[in-house]
Amino acid sequence: MVMKGLYLACALMVTFSLKAEACTGITLRTTSGSPVPARTIEWAGNDLESKYSIIPRGFRQRSFVPGGKKDGLSFKAKYGYVGLAVEQEEFVVDGLNEAGLSAALFYFPGYGKYVDYDSTKSDVTVSDLQLVSWILSNFKTIDEVKSAIGKIRIVTIDPRGSTVHWRITEESGRQVVLEIVNKQPTFHENSLGVLTNSPTFDWHLTNLNNYVNLTSGPVQDRKIGDLTLKSFGGGSGLHGIPGDMTPPSRFVRAAIFQATAPKMPTAEKTVEQAFHILNNFDIPTGIQFAEGQPVPDIPSATQWTVVTDIANRRIYYRTMYNSNIRCIDLKAIDFLRVEKQSAPLDYTKRQPIEHISVR
Repeated sequence: MVMKGLYLACALMVTFSLKAEACTGITLRTTSGSPVPARTIEWAGNDLESKYSIIPRGFRQRSFVPGGKKDGLSFKAKYGYVGLAVEQEEFVVDGLNEAGLSAALFYFPGYGKYVDYDSTKSDVTVSDLQLVSWILSNFKTIDEVKSAIGKIRIVTIDPRGSTVHWRITEESGRQVVLEIVNKQPTFHENSLGVLTNSPTFDWHLTNLNNYVNLTSGPVQDRKIGDLTLKSFGGGSGLHGIPGDMTPPSRFVRAAIFQATAPKMPTAEKTVEQAFHILNNFDIPTGIQFAEGQPVPDIPSATQWTVVTDIANRRIYYRTMYNSNIRCIDLKAIDFLRVEKQSAPLDYTKRQPIEHISVR
């Protein structure tokens, strides 16, 4: 089962940029300033068989290396954590640890470049699909991650695969984006709180300047000669906002939707708001395939959405099969005694429908 999952994950990495490239991340804050990072994950090729993994304090795991062997870095969990994984339980792409550090993987095709795998240095090698687990296992703050990142070598399991970049958020609200370009890890401070995919994070920030004219609310009436021009409806200040599914366009939309969202007084209300905002980034499966291509039998390219309440140590998620919001409360888990475990995000792959009885 491990090798099957590994094979599927490698295939995912190789072909991801052809069918997805569509993770969208935002970060909301409560009125008291508590951060609530949220994101979608997309993949139109097949069901990712996503699952959650609960990792206890003291659990030891070893990284995969190219070729599929577990010959990489061995690391022991200083902190217990909950993560959402794809294809197999080791490949955690989003999670939160008991110390209040959140980490997430986003695809980054065409712009990243890792170091080459060196078998003589396998004991300090971590696969990119397991870096989130390494971060959540070991660290409480971003500065700790930055101090340690130079001590490991990050590689891809399959050299043909897409590269990725990472979002790391601590309880203080500080957030960074980690990108490995030209084999060098670079941390970008992300006070904006938005992340999508390629190009590089700093490029996306520059690109936002192209949309300086956009604003919330309606535009004012305008007279041209004897003619008065009026907007057709609310939100006309956003006329011209890019509506396609490319990473640059989603970055702009996410930045504006996040910036115009009112701050909520509680984390729970902020979580609900994050799900509503990310509704706008759900991607129908069919639009990622050319006319005539077979489309996989999955209900959405957006396979799941996750929202993290760092202050209260809660992870909320919903999936393409079930839009009901579910919650994992880390404070209810004894990470010293709990067993390492993993379970599907959906046991029943069908949207529950409530039938209303009319009297």
